[in-house]
Amino acid sequence: MMYGPQQQPPQQFNAPYPPQQPPAFAPPPVVIDVGGDAKVKALIGGSVAGAIGLMAVFSALTGQTTGGAGSAVAVLVLGLIFLFIGLLPIITWRKLSRPRKLVFDVYGVRWDDPQGRPWAAPWAELSGVGISRTQQRRVKLADYIMRKTMVRLDLFPADPGFRARHPDMEHLWEFHTVKNGYRLPLGSNPKYIPVIEHAMRQYRPAVYLGIRDEGFMVGLV
Repeated sequence: MMYGPQQQPPQQFNAPYPPQQPPAFAPPPVVIDVGGDAKVKALIGGSVAGAIGLMAVFSALTGQTTGGAGSAVAVLVLGLIFLFIGLLPIITWRKLSRPRKLVFDVYGVRWDDPQGRPWAAPWAELSGVGISRTQQRRVKLADYIMRKTMVRLDLFPADPGFRARHPDMEHLWEFHTVKNGYRLPLGSNPKYIPVIEHAMRQYRPAVYLGIRDEGFMVGLV
């Protein structure tokens, strides 16, 4: 699981873009391994949920709960739910384990997703690139618990013809709350933010829009 500047032969990261004259000096691409991070998080989360589920089921079946039969049934049901959550990474492993990388280089920004929906946007066709983040929290009775920082990359086209030239990005158009632009969800790893900022300041500081906070997302426990 690595992200940051990485050396790659020019022909590997020039291919997705239209033909153009290579610069005299090209810094190494900045690569964020989104797929690798997702696998690690899924395995950790699934292991924790599965362990909780096993303990709950064992407690319910061996009579180690308090409050009578009703309480035992409730604990058993809760344990089965956690066991199911623990099995989700196994059930969805093929989707989780596919390689996905966000790549910034001298030519533009691209989503490297051989088994999914890859795309590439040259710098010359973008008027702005920014980061949006949302703090997610869960509500439990009268209290709330701060949760994850959801990170997204927002891209804004430089001309109206961008959408017609890039139909492979249509699923990202005005996704969620972004207007007249594209939004790529990157999950809940705030460590992506300084890496993206470094890449934008290295390649296209004039179009970097900075970080935009969009408040909170609320979910129930």
